[in-house]
Amino acid sequence: MPRTELEDLLRQCAPQVLGALVRRYGHFDTAEDAVAEALLAAATQWPEQGTPDDPRAWLIRVASRRLTDLLRSEQARRQREDTVARWALAEPAEPAPDADDTLILLFMCCHPALSSASQIALTLRAVGGLGTAEIARAFLVPEATMTRRITRAKKSIKDSGIPFRMPSPAERADRLGAVLHVLYLIFNEGYATTSGPSLHRSELSSEAIGLARLVYRLLPGEGEVAGLLALMLLTDARRPARTGPDGALIPMAEQDRSLWNSSYIAEGVALISEALPRGGAGPYLLQAAISALHDEAPTADDTDWPQIRALYEVLLKISANPMVELNHAVAVAMVDGPHAGLELANRLDKDLAQDHRLHAVRAHLLEMAGSREAARESYLAAARLTSSLPQQRYLHSRVARLDVPE
Repeated sequence: MPRTELEDLLRQCAPQVLGALVRRYGHFDTAEDAVAEALLAAATQWPEQGTPDDPRAWLIRVASRRLTDLLRSEQARRQREDTVARWALAEPAEPAPDADDTLILLFMCCHPALSSASQIALTLRAVGGLGTAEIARAFLVPEATMTRRITRAKKSIKDSGIPFRMPSPAERADRLGAVLHVLYLIFNEGYATTSGPSLHRSELSSEAIGLARLVYRLLPGEGEVAGLLALMLLTDARRPARTGPDGALIPMAEQDRSLWNSSYIAEGVALISEALPRGGAGPYLLQAAISALHDEAPTADDTDWPQIRALYEVLLKISANPMVELNHAVAVAMVDGPHAGLELANRLDKDLAQDHRLHAVRAHLLEMAGSREAARESYLAAARLTSSLPQQRYLHSRVARLDVPE
């Protein structure tokens, strides 16, 4: 099996194996350590010995043995060998018949015993497979702070005695907002990786889409669940055209739209068409509707910017935040001209001064307005603030273009 396929397989199995162990034994924190060791064993042994017929069962069996060893060691230190000695190592079991272990794990990590920030961080770690450094970047906090937050979250899970089961309908409603936000963050980290040499981490965006499909199958009548899944599909549909052969970033207006994933677009539009008539559109459904307007335009010039601006104005009323305001400023610029957009973007200095996206938008609008030197400085500021190498290269290419005399 090629290395990339092995990594994809292990990433897919990891939350299922962790869910199986927690369901059977509890001990969330120790189970995660045992799963990590089983994954390491697989990564070492399978390339030489071959992939087992049932990779998930192999991982559960190895992780279960390692978990038992870890628990025996811990109990020995506390002189409780007699307790652990009564534990029987069960054969790998199938998931609970009415729910997938990964989905149960997802909802468990979003238990109300945890703070909102801890719910998101723990789910990104246990279900999404993100490293602590990546999660810290998503929260804009130091890695050490995020390490402490995840450790506390694991301890809270352990101390609360939370049962490993699908929550009741009332409990699901309480946790759904956190679950959707977690999946949104996982997708965003995959679609627009915050640092490193690659623009995408397709395994993360694909995993987020897969998890969103699981939640949608559980709750098909929830408009925001349908909206989030549609938003992911409509956004990811553009990924094949988002980079050139050399990995360089290609902005949406310059992309070859024939490369866009038409099946994802059709599925996303169908989800929106089914959910919108039910009323009460929330932030994810509105963002999905905006993405659909981009995806259905035959060319960049055909984009329905007045409708996009109107949708952003509705979104601002129900879920205002600096990034929505920045996107609204772009839509205003496309309808009323760059100076109108710049006036709105300049109001965001306090909230987004250290975010490269504000400076990149400002640079683009300044370039549209003919202010070449100011645009150049803003592109350079944006390049300094991003850790993504493709983003840096793209921003520097815009500077180089401005340096060429007209």
